Amino acid sequence: MKHTKLTVFIVLGLLVLPAHTPVVTATRSFHFPYAAAGLTRQQAAAHLVSRFTYGATPGLVDQVARMGLEEWFALQLQATLPDDTLQQRLTPYDALSLSTEEVTRTFIKNGVLRRMAIKDGAITADSTQDKKEYRAALQKYRQQKGFRPEQELVRQFVNQKILRAVYTQNQVQEVLTDFWFNHFNVSFTKGICTLYIPAYERDVIRPNALGRFNDILLATAQSPAMLLYLDNASSSGVNTERAKRQSSTPKRPKGLNENYAREVMELHTLGVDGGYTQTDVTEAARILTGWTLYPRGVYAGDSLRRILPDDATLQKRGGVHTSDFLFTPNRHDDGAKVFLGKTFPAGGGYEEGVQLLTMLAAHPSTAKFIARKLAVRFVSDTPPPALIDALAKTYQQTHGDIRALLITLVSSPEFWNKDALREKTKSPFELTISALRSLHADVQHPYPLFQWVTRMGQKIYFYQAPTGFPDKAAYWINTGALLNRMNFGMALAAGRIPGVKIDLLALNHQHEPESAADALAIYSTLLLPTRDTHETIRRLTPLLNDPALHEKIDSAAHGNTVSRSSIEDTDEDETILADSAAPKRYRLSQVAGIILGSPEFQRR
Repeated sequence: MKHTKLTVFIVLGLLVLPAHTPVVTATRSFHFPYAAAGLTRQQAAAHLVSRFTYGATPGLVDQVARMGLEEWFALQLQATLPDDTLQQRLTPYDALSLSTEEVTRTFIKNGVLRRMAIKDGAITADSTQDKKEYRAALQKYRQQKGFRPEQELVRQFVNQKILRAVYTQNQVQEVLTDFWFNHFNVSFTKGICTLYIPAYERDVIRPNALGRFNDILLATAQSPAMLLYLDNASSSGVNTERAKRQSSTPKRPKGLNENYAREVMELHTLGVDGGYTQTDVTEAARILTGWTLYPRGVYAGDSLRRILPDDATLQKRGGVHTSDFLFTPNRHDDGAKVFLGKTFPAGGGYEEGVQLLTMLAAHPSTAKFIARKLAVRFVSDTPPPALIDALAKTYQQTHGDIRALLITLVSSPEFWNKDALREKTKSPFELTISALRSLHADVQHPYPLFQWVTRMGQKIYFYQAPTGFPDKAAYWINTGALLNRMNFGMALAAGRIPGVKIDLLALNHQHEPESAADALAIYSTLLLPTRDTHETIRRLTPLLNDPALHEKIDSAAHGNTVSRSSIEDTDEDETILADSAAPKRYRLSQVAGIILGSPEFQRR
């Protein structure tokens, strides 16, 4: 079938604008060369969906094929599809919409709570106090003050990620949000960041996930989560103006911290082989001194905020305060610097940091580094050099336009090459979400799913290193991981994950297959759309004849114990098998479970 070139007009702006606001449009002319790769429209739609969503929901591949792949992708790049179902499911999670000010005044670490309670006389510092009475008194104090534990914030945040991935219609934006969060990784393992991580994803990563790289780089650099995670918030340098104002015995600054300066080049922009030296790291750290966070909430204390000048006075002194970011000139190294051969004259202040990040974003090494990461994420673990070069060229021509990069990627022959099909391995999170989407699951309580993802090796938001989770199959796949994945598939299909409800018969229009073999053939087609399932059926058939399969399913479900406290308002019938009324000669849940745990389902 001849493939017709498509011109798509992408609206850059809000879905609804005031009448006086002009609508700015940009013309994108692109087509996807899947026919030249020997793919049918259905096969191409399945491949596109597998790479740019968290998995096909029932009928999605057909919908994309009917709509046109280019039309669907262009619509996804706008990220303006209504998400009423998702928003309804997010309604109980009140912490997600709180400002940083509200979060820092509401969610309190136990250590801080204890010190406040002692100061207010609610408890004593006596370590011999009865533990039960002590906990009760501390809890009463927490409630009286309207404080809530940090873990509740973490839990709501984890839950929303699962729900967004499962239910959002704007799948490309959500996949790119995950990609950029991992690229600019911060972690709950560093407790000082905890209160700022939800806003980091909500206000920094997701709104910029399909924008320009320079914008997301600057936004992450000024985020409290990143400032604390990589220690730039505490970095300070030699400041002559401060020295003039201080007494003859000035307090020494805490000193220069190079953590962020190093990682912003090695991990965020240039790459480890990007052409910088240790001297450049030190100079970048000097340039970024004074970049810190605006003190908020209980942790900062009102006394600290009172010593800060008002914004007008701060601005006169060369300071900058925008939202949660603060540039304080008295901690900035105001001497001359030389970074990557460019001289930064003395006294440049805040603008030095902006210039530094702009330089990094525009550097050819950054173009190549970002191009490779995108190609690895969306094409293969070892992407073709020609594709990386094409992406790097687009990056430089468009000044890091992420939408343009994605269009270049999906318009390339390398993306559609049959060797690239199903070459990527799903991470535990991707496996979990794709299984839920393929089964059209009703996720009422997401947290048990987080426990399963953790058990399979990916504790989301808790990866300690600034590298983020590796995006290679070798990291995810080993004997233990494969067993956990099979166990997850069997437990999910059997209805053994609390808080998640599925209806296997509904996937087949309430038609019950006559035999296990029929069920395997039918549900392989349903759960692996457009794929040749003959080999999968051949490999999985012996598992259906395993007399101990039911016991293995029970073991899989019970091996991941979930306490009642981890599920809000759990119904008593959560553990009823999804196909309890199925014929005794086979169980449909067993068939679906081994498909979800099969090697073929692990691929995307």
